Amino acid sequence: MSEKPSGEERIGLLNGCAAYGMWGLVPLFWPLLKPAGAAEILAHRMAWSLAFVVVALLVTRRWAWAAELLRQPRRLGLVVIAAAVITVNWGVYIWSVNSGHVVEASLGYFINPLVTIAIGVLLLKERLRPVQWAAVGTGAASVVVLAVGYGRPPWISLCLAFSFAAYGLVKKKVGLGGVESLAAETAVQFVPAVAYLLWLSAHGGSTFAREGAGHAALLASTGVVTALPLICFGAAAIRVPLSTLGLLQYLAPVFQFLLGVAYFHESMPAERWAGFALVWLALTLLTWDGLRTAHRAAQARARLAASRPAPRPATPLPAPAEPARLDSSAAES
Repeated sequence: MSEKPSGEERIGLLNGCAAYGMWGLVPLFWPLLKPAGAAEILAHRMAWSLAFVVVALLVTRRWAWAAELLRQPRRLGLVVIAAAVITVNWGVYIWSVNSGHVVEASLGYFINPLVTIAIGVLLLKERLRPVQWAAVGTGAASVVVLAVGYGRPPWISLCLAFSFAAYGLVKKKVGLGGVESLAAETAVQFVPAVAYLLWLSAHGGSTFAREGAGHAALLASTGVVTALPLICFGAAAIRVPLSTLGLLQYLAPVFQFLLGVAYFHESMPAERWAGFALVWLALTLLTWDGLRTAHRAAQARARLAASRPAPRPATPLPAPAEPARLDSSAAES
């Protein structure tokens, strides 16, 4: 296979940085939606995400997957599970940011790769390499250290990490693209979300119409905030290697962590620094092992290609004999 043009890879890299950059900076957005509570913000996010994705699908005319999905009850059931799991993830994340726990939320996405590996071992019976075992063990030690630092287990981090890892596992089994998957999941979320918003409005608890047009516009823009990074991620995933995406994924929690410490001024006692240092060590081991394995696999493919005998040139077919021409004198005789 020929290598992808550098221009395509550059576009993919820019889209990947944009996606993870937006996910990393999203803690700046949720506080703008106050005085809306986390549950109201979550319901608006689910409802407006479907509206935005439907417009995107109308523009691109990508509807064939929907009819196929409706004919497969098992995949539909998995979509419902994915919608439920990501609802928990979104709700906990919005609440944690607006409640002053941005650093602990960032920890959840730092340890998410380690939780994903652990789920692979426990549920899919995958075998780990020694370095991966060391990374998972170091990650587990970091949770213990952080539990001492917080005076309790880091429940927000664990909930975010496990819910997102479970979401990834279910999405892998569903096998839909990013935009299509979001459309299916938000279609499941839409009716409960709208029902809750109507109930909230009937009881005088909705802020959508009460806080002015600017506040209503911000709540409606939760659909864009949800879908736009996912579209950029989809554009990156088809253009850059998985190893590059694996490195880019750490941009989001790094930005979140820096925002929590430098912008929201959350406290970081020594125990928390120690716990985060162990997490970063575990991720360093995991990344190094992944890059080394990918490099070895590429070398093995190159050796295999070099060892194959060159194809023998095809033997040219003999030219057809020209028909014999009669001598003019013989013809006359």
